[in-house]
Amino acid sequence: MKRVVALMTGAVILAIVPSAYAQSAKAQQGAALFAAQKCTMCHSVAGKGNPKGALDNIAAKNKAAHIREWLTDPEGMRARTNATRTPAMKPIKLSPDQIDALIAYLTAGKSAAADAER
Repeated sequence: MKRVVALMTGAVILAIVPSAYAQSAKAQQGAALFAAQKCTMCHSVAGKGNPKGALDNIAAKNKAAHIREWLTDPEGMRARTNATRTPAMKPIKLSPDQIDALIAYLTAGKSAAADAER
């Protein structure tokens, strides 16, 4: 019985580790994209960038779908949420993979953001 439990535990760990690694790699891609798209002109993550648009706790307040909407339709979200911050976020052309990477980065937390900058 103990052997079965040990095997089951090992199987669960092996299933989780690749997923966590893939998420970390995706977050690192998102960090690079965040820098390349010059998002730091208006936003900051882990203290890097414009502190007026800090995104460190964005995942605590928003689900990934909400963040995706901001990235794909900033003008529509600005109108829908009555956002008043200026300048308004401009539409950016990103592939679905790039959007996923940015979401992974923004929802990964400070430790992943710091890892991505190393």
